[in-house]
Amino acid sequence: MSLAVPADAAVSAEASRRRTFAIISHPDAGKTTLTEKFLLYAGAVAEAGAVKARAGRRRATSDWMALEQQRGISITSTVLQFTYRDHVVNLLDTPGHRDFSEDTYRVLAAADAAIMVLDVAKGVEAQTLKLFEVCRARSLPVLTFLNKYDRPGRDPLELLDEIEAQIGLRPTPATWPVGIPGDFRGVLDRRDGGFVRYRRTAHGATAALEERLDAERAVVEEGNAWQQAREEAALLDEVGATLDVTSFLAGKTSPLFVGSALTNFGVRHLLDAVVDLVPPPEARVGTDGSTRPLDAPFSGFVFKIQANMDPAHRDHVAFVRVCSGRFDRGMTLVHAPSGRPFSTKYAASVFGSERDTIDVAYPGDVVGLVNASSLQIGDTLYDAEPVAFPPIATFAPELFASARPRDTGRHKQFHRGLTQLEREGVVQVLSDPDGDPVPVLAAVGAMQFEVFAHRLAHEFGAEADLSSVPYKVARRTDRETTDHLRQVRGTRVLARADGTLLALFESPYYLQRLEQDHPDWRLDPIVGAGAVP
Repeated sequence: MSLAVPADAAVSAEASRRRTFAIISHPDAGKTTLTEKFLLYAGAVAEAGAVKARAGRRRATSDWMALEQQRGISITSTVLQFTYRDHVVNLLDTPGHRDFSEDTYRVLAAADAAIMVLDVAKGVEAQTLKLFEVCRARSLPVLTFLNKYDRPGRDPLELLDEIEAQIGLRPTPATWPVGIPGDFRGVLDRRDGGFVRYRRTAHGATAALEERLDAERAVVEEGNAWQQAREEAALLDEVGATLDVTSFLAGKTSPLFVGSALTNFGVRHLLDAVVDLVPPPEARVGTDGSTRPLDAPFSGFVFKIQANMDPAHRDHVAFVRVCSGRFDRGMTLVHAPSGRPFSTKYAASVFGSERDTIDVAYPGDVVGLVNASSLQIGDTLYDAEPVAFPPIATFAPELFASARPRDTGRHKQFHRGLTQLEREGVVQVLSDPDGDPVPVLAAVGAMQFEVFAHRLAHEFGAEADLSSVPYKVARRTDRETTDHLRQVRGTRVLARADGTLLALFESPYYLQRLEQDHPDWRLDPIVGAGAVP
């Protein structure tokens, strides 16, 4: 006779099997390739780059958007769930370009750890430091992967110094390369002193052939390459650069792995580290400072909204990170901002652009709620006991452009797309409270405008003309200050959809002068709750 497992114990047990992490990198470091190879090693794809899809269809998994495939870069985040070693892995692939760092920040709000991918030839690039700073701002544990070691590159010891100096994390190599960049033989596993030698497979389409050798055999067969690796590993021992789980979880050190995603070298070591080192979901703190236990009734928050993932249906999906309890499709939840009931009849698990009906989910999982038009990024959903999680921050805009429909006959389509793309966080849309009908788009980077225009034309059938406007900096303001600013040259006050007033200035130096001359005016930096500098 079997005994039933209590519901709260089942939730805790399932949560302990979850590993939810994001991958961050600068463009062309190999992040998307690594994502595909994780799926290969987990058995989620038959060969690299193709999903085991219905009726033999083959789909690219992570870069599913047309513009991504044209440009060869990731411009939107992707959710992929698969199983590995009896664990449920939720992989959140993020955009690589700094222009989309706001989307990366939203995704990191749903992650419990991150993998930082670096090109061994380029190291830490200045243009993408913002992505890593975003990760550090959330105090997430970070694993590091030195990628493309099969190609010529920089000395790995030099890269360790660079990571610590620029990122602020002390790298602690778990594996170390045998052979120089471009002549990659395998890795010395510093945890047991053994040598793992790799052999290529055709086009990297299947798992790399791995051969584990003991130190004695490695000396004979690899000679100077093995000896150099041993000497460098000894140096790392002397300076204390060894794997320490406590400091990793505290966000002070970063376990480092070396390999090549293209050839699959070192991928298994890194995926094993996800299971062994990435922490399972933990209880989250609400806005009132109380902690929501994992086994409490269901709660979760929306961290991403994406429209037109399925062009045949033209729908949109709200991605919800489960924080506590068990999710059952069809359950009625409470929408915390409004207090209204919310039905979850149309719930799906997401795998790139593919989705399937999901019946049950646990803390750490991501649930896609289809056509949930009442949800906004940052909204909390809960069952039974009320809770609200902190809002997801937005970034201070740095670039501004006006937007008009190229064809006035497509006015409705233009505004429908404008509303949807703002909901997704593609751009911020600012309107003139005094009645000027031409909206102003605000963004962190120029490529956000390119994505906006492309999606507006291809998904909503409304081409737009974008014109840059001369503003350089924005500040939060109020009605009283707005009345003063109307008389000031080189300024303009616009409103966000939530009613927040933003004062735009053509020159940061002019702003500084106004702040000095009128200290009683409200000109607050866009930082603090709900924003990131």
